[in-house]
Amino acid sequence: MDSKIFSEIPTPAYILEEDALLKNARRLSLVQERTGCRILLAQKAYSIYQTYPLLKPYLAGTTASSLYEARLGSEEFGGETHIFSPAYKPSEFAGILSVCDHIVFNSLSQWERYHGQTQAAPRRISCGLRINPEYAEVETDLYNPCIPGSRMGIRRCDLPEELPGIDGLHFHTMCEQNADTLARTLRVVEEKFGSLLYGMKWFNLGGGHHITREDYDLELLISEICRIRDRYGVEVYLEPGEAAALNAGWLLTEVLDFVENDCRIAILDTSAACHMPDVLEMPYRPPLEGAGRPGEKPYTYRLAAPTCLAGDVIGDYSFAEPLQTGDRLLFGDMAIYTMVKNNTFNGMPLPSIWLHGADGSLKLLRQFGFEDFKSRL
Repeated sequence: MDSKIFSEIPTPAYILEEDALLKNARRLSLVQERTGCRILLAQKAYSIYQTYPLLKPYLAGTTASSLYEARLGSEEFGGETHIFSPAYKPSEFAGILSVCDHIVFNSLSQWERYHGQTQAAPRRISCGLRINPEYAEVETDLYNPCIPGSRMGIRRCDLPEELPGIDGLHFHTMCEQNADTLARTLRVVEEKFGSLLYGMKWFNLGGGHHITREDYDLELLISEICRIRDRYGVEVYLEPGEAAALNAGWLLTEVLDFVENDCRIAILDTSAACHMPDVLEMPYRPPLEGAGRPGEKPYTYRLAAPTCLAGDVIGDYSFAEPLQTGDRLLFGDMAIYTMVKNNTFNGMPLPSIWLHGADGSLKLLRQFGFEDFKSRL
């Protein structure tokens, strides 16, 4: 994608690609069609509700991590609304009951505390428990819910054989992984929790499935879903977040100035800490259109932010030609975990949000200003 296409857009700006969102949604829908499973959008990764009309025809609903996310999914997406939280706040639980179809509890004590309210609700709400299989292939502890001392889910040794009132089990142990990881994880889960699954109505395999990645083993995923469905007689749910918006957005930025300090440093009008926090948290090096790895092309620059955080550096990239003040750069895969996590540290302006239509049109979805910064304080 040539950044010149977006030459009239003020920077910084997120630009969502309608074609890519639809491509991802259709692939997820194909999994549903071939397996009978139900796939939910995990809003923690992507919750730009202005684009929900594009996704709604292809997915079964949304999943949430809080009352606010649940309300957003219920009001803007429709379909099924699911929720999981390590603990629910008593003052918010009535609101959760009013919008959620499935509630997953993180502990038996939470279930015991709220099951009376849930059963007394004016409509049927399905309840489940999150389990901890104590097995995950996630290398970074920050994202591994199965490390010793984890607060996520219930271990098998802490569960009784009978779970009256519980309709389903839920686990989420994956992060940006392929179907082979799911297959190995399921073997562990079945070994520990299989006896409980036979009495359940549904089984939620959580998120972290990179289903829309080019090298993803779709046939293995389909085979595993069908095997679980047939063996235990359960309805299978998946709740990917990244897969719905993977490679479906850009972050457009402009070069402001240059600094020399053992290397050439380009100061941009965007920030890793403010506009793409996972760059520092994961950490990872986001793709940059037309650029190479350090030294791959003749001119290498360290791309950094104008904030006061010394480590607010996006990464080192090389270019075929020297960068100039005013040049525009396009970071890729910026639809996920960006808009949902960004912040206004240092008074950094929030990037505007645009939709690049399949017909080539550009539509402004949201613009931010000083009042948005002030109102968050």
